[in-house]
Amino acid sequence: MIAAAHNGFYSLDSVDFVGSLCKVASDREEERVSQQASPRGTYLQIAEVVKAQVTSNPQATHLPSAADLMRDHNVSRGVALRALKALERDGVAEPVPGGRWRVVHPGEPVDRRPLDERIADIITAEEVEVGADFPSASELAVRFGVSRPTVTKALDKLEAAGVLASAGQGKVRTVRAVPIREERS
Repeated sequence: MIAAAHNGFYSLDSVDFVGSLCKVASDREEERVSQQASPRGTYLQIAEVVKAQVTSNPQATHLPSAADLMRDHNVSRGVALRALKALERDGVAEPVPGGRWRVVHPGEPVDRRPLDERIADIITAEEVEVGADFPSASELAVRFGVSRPTVTKALDKLEAAGVLASAGQGKVRTVRAVPIREERS
C-alpha cells in the first residue's frame, strides 16, 4: 500500500487508500445505526415486555419501578417513563401518587379515594377505639403500597383534622376521635 516516504509524507496507492477509507466509513455507519433506537421505539418494546410479564402473572399488583426498568433495559429515565405511560394508555397500569405503578385488572374494583380517607377508614372498619395506638407510617406504607413520606403527609392531614394525635417524632400516634364519614352522591 505504501509506495515511498518523501519529506515525512507517504505516497499511497490511491485505489487501496480509498477502499480502506470506504471500509472504515462503512463500519462506523453500521456501528452508529446499531446504537440508534429501533424504528418502533425502545419504550414501546419495553412496554411490550412488561405487558407480557403482567399477562403471564395474574397475581401481579405493581409494575417494576422506573429505576428497575432503567437498570434492566439499560435505558434513560425518560424512556422508562414513556414505557410506563404507554402501559397506562393501553389500560394495563395506572400511576399511584407516592407509590409504584399499579396493575389494572379488568373488572377488579380499585379504591381511588385520597389516602387520608382510606387510612381514616381503618379506625371505623377495625373498630379502633379513641386513645388506642394507631399503626405506624411504615406499616401503613406496606399496607397501602405507597411510600412512607406519602403516608406521613396523609397522617399529618388526619392530625390537623383532629382524628389522630401525635406525641412527637418517633412516638406512636393515637386515635383522638372517630372520623365522621361523609357520604358522596
